[in-house]
Amino acid sequence: MSKQISVLGTGWLGLPLAKALLKEEYIVKGASTTESKLDNLKTEGIDPYLLEIKEDGPKGDIRSFLEKSQILIINIPPGLRRNPESNFVAKINSLIPSIENSTIEKVIFISSTSIFADEEQFPLITSETTPNASTNAGKQLIEAEQLLQENQKLNTIILRFAGLFDSRRHPATMLSKRKNIKNPLAPVNLVHREDCIGIIKKIIKANKWNKTFNASYPDHPSKSEYYSMICKQMELPTPDYNFETTSKGKIIDSKKLQNDLKYSFKRNLYLFS
Repeated sequence: MSKQISVLGTGWLGLPLAKALLKEEYIVKGASTTESKLDNLKTEGIDPYLLEIKEDGPKGDIRSFLEKSQILIINIPPGLRRNPESNFVAKINSLIPSIENSTIEKVIFISSTSIFADEEQFPLITSETTPNASTNAGKQLIEAEQLLQENQKLNTIILRFAGLFDSRRHPATMLSKRKNIKNPLAPVNLVHREDCIGIIKKIIKANKWNKTFNASYPDHPSKSEYYSMICKQMELPTPDYNFETTSKGKIIDSKKLQNDLKYSFKRNLYLFS
């Protein structure tokens, strides 16, 4: 059986991830919901598939997409901001039978640290902390994680990323335009896209499965301090904060990931170009 990986979701993170896996000499299958992106995937050397995971089952050739692959990376956002009525849990549940009936043995599920609520005391969130999100998206992610974790037929890694950024996509560009921003004293939790890819590659090489990892750069300046600094660095207007209300937040701890995988973060929060 060939050294093959299927990447479900080849957007901002998934495409460079797939390209990085090609350099590791994997055969990579990539799925997109957008037909116009398939030619680009093919040009990059990725075997392209038009797939959409729906609540009543996958639409597209899911069988061929999974065939002969041992690892599946699920990198699809819940999409609940655009469509609050969407049932992400049902989509993941509808995907599982296809995975079970394929050659897939291992799954990496890309989740989010948004499954943990922000609180006034800025709690330290480890990989063992019980998720407590109250938002619709957070609750659905928690349920989706559980569906995969509890499946005895699969070896699953749950990988919870903090806020994602790189030189071209940084939260500061949005915050600089806003006024009266809440939670100015809350700790920042971010991870560079390059580290996201590095962590996934490390998971595959380490071959340690059935674990849950948080992934956030281990430096947590306050929101107001950090984004004001970055906006100045990017020559953008500094954000306007509301210091009158109590800040809520959390600190995402990545020590388990660093220790278990022996991973060192490559990109800090400040030199991101």
